[in-house]
Amino acid sequence: MTATTDKPACKAEQTAIAPTTHANFELKDVIKSIPRECFEKNRVKAWFNVFLSTAAVSLGYIAIAYCPWYLLPVAWFFTGTALTGWFVIAHDCGHRSFAQRRWVNDGVGHLLMLPLIYPFHSWRLLHNHHHAHTNKMEEDNGWRPWTREEYASASPFMRGFYRSLRGRLWWLASIAHWATLHFDPRQVKPRHRNAVRRSIAVVVIFATIFFPALILTTGVWGFVKFWLMPWLGYHFWMSTFTLVHHTDPEIQFYPAAQWHEAYSQLAGTLHCTYPRWVEILCHNINVHVPHHISAAIPSYNLPMAYASLKQNWGEYIQERQFSWAMMQRIINHCHLYDPRVAYQPFDRDR
Repeated sequence: MTATTDKPACKAEQTAIAPTTHANFELKDVIKSIPRECFEKNRVKAWFNVFLSTAAVSLGYIAIAYCPWYLLPVAWFFTGTALTGWFVIAHDCGHRSFAQRRWVNDGVGHLLMLPLIYPFHSWRLLHNHHHAHTNKMEEDNGWRPWTREEYASASPFMRGFYRSLRGRLWWLASIAHWATLHFDPRQVKPRHRNAVRRSIAVVVIFATIFFPALILTTGVWGFVKFWLMPWLGYHFWMSTFTLVHHTDPEIQFYPAAQWHEAYSQLAGTLHCTYPRWVEILCHNINVHVPHHISAAIPSYNLPMAYASLKQNWGEYIQERQFSWAMMQRIINHCHLYDPRVAYQPFDRDR
């Protein structure tokens, strides 16, 4: 059955992980069950999302410029959420589900990621690798948990760093992911490295012009006020969304020998419902199960595809309602990989 949103917090020793050997279906079977109209691109809907996000970002920056100091945190948080919408549209571009023409996807993707200082092709290729190896221990480059052996062999600094990003500082984790992976062409296959270098160059040129201009015209406080704080708001959502998508006491990572593609895409990602204003500004990014079944589904068609998946494959789907209690359960428990029960907290004995 589909997991419910009022499910009690799980204890590690009580968590039941369904063996992948029970999944007697393939990913193509799941894809075929989704209505064909879910895969259809709609130019009007795609560009309306661009308009909506651009209007929201503009409104946010107007608020930052004119609101009194005590309302700045609200304006920063709203603007960061709106900037996340830009990233989600670029996310569609990276999966070629925004437009029919590749150059349009690449152009819009680069443009919308520029203010976030994200190299488009680098992100696109690394993210596609995550899709191809979702919840596979040796390969997934998303939020793969460390094993106890990895944790024990790490330096004290790295252990502390990992503990922080798996705990109270989870909201900074996507910054670490951005900084350590996306500016290194060696992270992708040799044939893709020139494209990654071009994207990095575009971002570096933009930053070299934009940041000095911003500081010269508004001062260091203007840099903090107009860029840094909304950027941190964006990373709060990116960290939260990405963590929740694949982290739960009942969602398992598997070694390659046990990994099952269709099962991991269905049961290895979480459908989480957020406040409606977040869902609107972030273009259904949290309707994440159908996106992992097929990245070719445009963001505006994800709810329709999810309804079909719930009807046909609901027994495999994990569903939650976003709450701080849910976040507490994740950051207090989901720390180190355990092949029997998915996760163990740092202080749990073997």
